[in-house]
Amino acid sequence: MRKIIVYVATSADGFIARLDGGVDWLHRPRSAGDYGMAEFRKSIDSIVLGRKTYEFGLRYGARFAESPRHYVFSRNSAALVAAPGVEFVHEAPAEFAKRLRAQPGKDIWMMGGAELIGAFLDDGQIDELIIHVIPTLIGEGIPLIAPRHREIPLSLQSCKDYSDGVVQLHYAVVQKPSEVR
Repeated sequence: MRKIIVYVATSADGFIARLDGGVDWLHRPRSAGDYGMAEFRKSIDSIVLGRKTYEFGLRYGARFAESPRHYVFSRNSAALVAAPGVEFVHEAPAEFAKRLRAQPGKDIWMMGGAELIGAFLDDGQIDELIIHVIPTLIGEGIPLIAPRHREIPLSLQSCKDYSDGVVQLHYAVVQKPSEVR
């Protein structure tokens, strides 16, 4: 079955961006290569993201194409411009995940943001999290996952440290027996 994998970078204090969406703290000397990004991209054929992440990408020159396919969650996409390879999604995360998992293909990259990751977690639709912890504290910002009352056990699959201090944590979500996909 296709897995939905959160693949993301956070500050050491757990933020994916500054409050204004800025990610300038990610731009630092990279002595460790691409942190496995090229290999990860070979394992996916779909990217799921929220409207804010999509708009941020458009503002900063992200390139969208037919492959990989991009699915953008938005309550109101009428004002948004669809880039090539982008489909706007209005259905609930569980319904969407079931539909996408039923199609043949590779794994699915849950790019974010925090609200969407939280919604998919709450619906039991995240299989793994690969989190790159950047050795920088930013003090405040957008958390990795939107705050809610939840407890989701994780199982550490691997931990890799890079020469520049970045640490990659790879977790599997421990599914409860009642969660059926």
